This record gives sequence, structure tokens and C-alpha cells, in this order.
Amino acid sequence: MNSRRRFIQNTSLAGLAMTIQPNFSLFAAQDQILGHGDFKYKIDPSWGNLDPDKYPVVNCHEMVMDRKGRMILLTDEVKNNVLIYDQGGKLLDSWTLGLDRAHGLSLVDEGDAEYLWIVDNGGRVVKTTLGGQVVSEVVSPIQEGVYEEKMRWVPTETAIGPNGDLYIADGYGSQYFLQYDKNGKFIRKFGGPGQGDAQFSTAHGIAVDARGGKEPTLLCTSRGHNSFKRFTLDGQYIETIFLPGAFVCRPVIHGTNLYAGVCWSRLKYLEQTDNSGFVTILDQNNQVVSNPGGTAPEYRDGQLQLMVQKEPVFKHCHDVCIDQDENIYVCQWNAGKTYPIKLTRV
Repeated sequence: MNSRRRFIQNTSLAGLAMTIQPNFSLFAAQDQILGHGDFKYKIDPSWGNLDPDKYPVVNCHEMVMDRKGRMILLTDEVKNNVLIYDQGGKLLDSWTLGLDRAHGLSLVDEGDAEYLWIVDNGGRVVKTTLGGQVVSEVVSPIQEGVYEEKMRWVPTETAIGPNGDLYIADGYGSQYFLQYDKNGKFIRKFGGPGQGDAQFSTAHGIAVDARGGKEPTLLCTSRGHNSFKRFTLDGQYIETIFLPGAFVCRPVIHGTNLYAGVCWSRLKYLEQTDNSGFVTILDQNNQVVSNPGGTAPEYRDGQLQLMVQKEPVFKHCHDVCIDQDENIYVCQWNAGKTYPIKLTRV
């Protein structure tokens, strides 16, 4: 009886601990310094952890920061598609659209207010207020006649141009990027599947790059090609930023730097390997300067060498968000239903 009582007590304590702190593996690494050069970080193992019975997550897909400094997280848990934190990791609000494949999250400041563009892999691209009220929705390109009926439509991400144009990445579908004006009128599509410079293998993400006061361009993810590809705002190819070994997700611009979550790396036999993610950081010249969780970037004769996971801290990094102090919040896919990981810059 005493053994049974101890078993029940220990099981209850373990369950409570998992409720309060579900990601024990981070505690083992909390004193470890990740990253290279001027971009080094310590793990905050308790940031953002919630009671999974009340606020469960399946995959923490993406995060943005609003003008108040709140961290807005998108999940594909239908009970709470959106969790809103303060920067201390305290939950401020939550709401849902009932989307079970919510995947992409972009924030746009229209002056009077900020809005979210939410992309669901089921085919919905929805604009909402920060409180979850639907403002508008994009018509499927199949329904609108932009796509032929046989073409797949599985959108993954959005970006908003300087003039209000909306760009949608069809990353899990037909590998095109679609451009609409601010009133929702279709303008063009570019990309498509293939091995050409202007073609894509998993056109997963997109961002507007206006660093250095230069003419704004589009950075488009070609995850299967381990690269970002740069285009003009009207869809003309410019260049490829090759990141060998890194299956990058969407590009995230902060200041003069470019950040991205790496979902997989070519950790074994140069093949895409599960649980091999890390974070990569590029400078204003698009040179990799740090890989938190990954191998140190190395250039030989100007060519970037293979990058893979070094410290097994992350599983599949799907997105990053950078705050005003240049701390990194890492969102993960297929990571045991864990909450985001904060990397505090040191």
C-alpha cells in the first residue's frame, strides 16, 4: 500500500511539473552559450510556458511583436490559434478562429491600427484585428481563376509591400508567389516549381527587405534549395542567397540583420534530418555571422560551407521574432507541443 501511495504521489508531482514546465531539456542547457561572434545567447527555459490543459499548443508556428511590445504567437491548436504574451512571458490574451492548420502570421501597421494576416494551410488567408475580428479574406486563386483547377493551393505565408500590396507564398501548394493590390485585386504570380534561379522548392516564406535605405525588394524562401531568393516587387529575379545545409523558413528582418529559423539541417549523409534545427543570422551583406544551436559559419574563398546543428537544443525551428533588445523568440514545429524558446542576448 505504501509503495502504491508513493507511486501515485510521484506520478501526481510529475504531472504537475509537466504542467508548469513541460520542456525539461532546456534546463540542462540554460547555462550554455549559443551562437557565435557578436551574436551569442543564453536560453530562458521558463519563458512563456503555460498550463497545457488550459492553453495547449500543437505547433508554435510563428510570432510577431506589435507596437506595444507584445509578443503575438500563432498556433494550430483550434482552442487558441493566438496567444499574446508580454515580454516577461506572461499571457495577456488568447483567441481562436478555429483553424487547425494555422501556419503563417504577418503584422501590418496601417497607421490607425495594426492588423494580422493569418494563413491556414487549408487554403484560407485572413486579415484580422489584434483582437481576432475578421476584417477581410482572400478568395482562393482556384475559385478566382488565377489557378487552373488541377493546381494545388496550400498557402504558407504573407508579406505586405510598401504600397500596401499583399504577397502570398503558396509554399506547400503550387510553389508560386501571388501579388494582390491593397483592395484585393490580383496582379501577378511568379516563381513556380523547378531548379531554375527564379523557381522554387518549398516556397515557404516571404519578407520585404528595405535595409540600408535601398530600394525595397522581396526575399523569398526556397527551403528545399537551402536558400533565400531575391526578387523585385514586381516579381523579377535578382539573386540567390545560398545557405548550404539549412532548410530555412521565412526571412525575418530586424535592423540591418536577417534572421531565420532552420527547420532541418543536412545532419546525416547530407540528407534532411529530423530534430536538427537551429537559428541562423545574416548581416547587412547577407553573410552568415552566427548560428545559435548550429555550427559556426565558415567561408572558404568566399563560399559558405555546410551548416548543420551542433547543440541539440532545438528540434524544428519554424520562425523567430526579435524584440527591441535583440533577444530571439524561437517558435518550433513538431517539438512535442512545447511553447516558444527565448534566447537572451549576452
